[in-house]
Amino acid sequence: QVQLVESGGGLVQAGGSLRISCAASGRTFSGLAMGWFRQAPGKEREFLAAISGSGGIRYYLEAVRGRFTISRNNAENTVHLQINSLKPEDTAVYYCAAKIGTSYYLNGYDYWGQGTLVTVSS
Repeated sequence: QVQLVESGGGLVQAGGSLRISCAASGRTFSGLAMGWFRQAPGKEREFLAAISGSGGIRYYLEAVRGRFTISRNNAENTVHLQINSLKPEDTAVYYCAAKIGTSYYLNGYDYWGQGTLVTVSS
C-alpha cells in the first residue's frame, strides 16, 4: 500500500508562484510513476503532469506546459509541482497520484493523496 501526503497549498496572488509537494511511503519510490492532477470547483479532475520513476521523462498537459514543472527526489521520496505565473483559474484542489511502474502515465493511477487546496486571488 502506498500512502501519499500533499503539502504546500495556500492562498497566492495572481502572478505569483507556488511549489506543492507530495511525500510517498509504503513502496520503493523509484518504482512508482507519479502524477499531478487538479479538480476545480464544479469541474472534473484533470491531469496536469507526470514523471517517470527515474525522473528522466516528464509529460505535461499542453495547457500548463511552460508554467508547471514536475520534479522528484527519489532519495527523499517526494514529488513536487512548481507552478509559476499563477492565474485565478488555477484555483483547485491539487492531488498527487502514484502508479506502480517506471514509465510515465496520463491515467490509471492506483494511489491518491488527499489533496492540497491552492487558491489564487486576482
